Amino acid sequence: MELIKALPEIFEDFAEQRKNSFLTMKELKDKNVPVIGAYCTYFPQEIAMAMGAVTVGLCSTSDETIPVAERDLPRNLCPMVKASYGFAVSDKCPFFYFSDVVVGETTCDGKKKMYELMGEFKNVYVMELPNSQSETALKLWKEEILKFKSYLEQTFKVVITEENVRKAVHMMNENRIALKNLYEVMKNDPAPMNGQELFNVLYGSQFRFDKEKVPEEINALREKIMKEYEENEKMPKKKRILLTGCPSSGAPMKVVKALEENGAIVVAYENCGGTKSVDRLIDESAEDIYEAIAERYLQIGCSVMTPNKNRYELIGRLIEEYQIDGVVEMTLQACHTYNVEAKSIEKFVKGKGVPYIHVETDYSQEDIGQLNTRMTAFVEML
Repeated sequence: MELIKALPEIFEDFAEQRKNSFLTMKELKDKNVPVIGAYCTYFPQEIAMAMGAVTVGLCSTSDETIPVAERDLPRNLCPMVKASYGFAVSDKCPFFYFSDVVVGETTCDGKKKMYELMGEFKNVYVMELPNSQSETALKLWKEEILKFKSYLEQTFKVVITEENVRKAVHMMNENRIALKNLYEVMKNDPAPMNGQELFNVLYGSQFRFDKEKVPEEINALREKIMKEYEENEKMPKKKRILLTGCPSSGAPMKVVKALEENGAIVVAYENCGGTKSVDRLIDESAEDIYEAIAERYLQIGCSVMTPNKNRYELIGRLIEEYQIDGVVEMTLQACHTYNVEAKSIEKFVKGKGVPYIHVETDYSQEDIGQLNTRMTAFVEML
């Protein structure tokens, strides 16, 4: 029995969370709650939360406004950058509209230059993210976090206390623990739900603004899923896929759909919005909480890092723990860091004796037929 039949209202609720949160955002603004929007997993949201602000992700996942963006941006640019800029400049993203400050970061070149253009019509603050994970880089990143704290205090005329920072750290650690416990149900074989359902919860949870309630909701969902799994007939076993690479929310989920409609199941996501976002916790007992925050975020294994050893460590661990049959790397067109790193990831994965395939796509639906053909062939080969 597929859990999508047993728990449709829960999965649908999380899948629609981003849309449902538009009204919540308006209500928060009516109460003068500060809103900080951001585009990256490296954003240290605990600092903003410590001053009572709500944080929200702004990356756009549809090609709807790309034609608008291409009036200012080159066509051969990452679709995520173009879509995000398009929704911002056309005022079609309520989250962007209601954000008092948009926080950017110096990850990829496309986003860095996008922030310059955004700064002409929005209050944009850019954090200088080091592109390595050395001790020197950690010092620089801690300084950037402290500068960001000072900027918020000056902009909003508030004092961000260490006590409130530690409370925010604890709250977000609890969120990460709950989400990690949830996706670890996919270690079961057969899996208790499909990968699309899992991602809906992981992605949708980002748009639950009352972070204190999220762990309880996620834990209750996990218990319900496992109760259904233990009491009902199991789904048939399928080839177990690890999806890695660029963010897969929105239009890129067509890759997951192509896999799961052709005999496989995505049991793990090593990308933004997946395990990468919740795998590491902040050391709550650290004497220097700001250094602990900096260390946790800097250790995220993104392809903008050189070298990027933490990404390989995480992929290797997921392959083993989730009994992965095949790795699919999904990259977006013109995402240079991930596309270049794909060759090294292929070598690493195949070195562990696991089949690997790399697919490059964009936000359009034009390559769905080709994706289905390639994913069917890959799954049949496993």
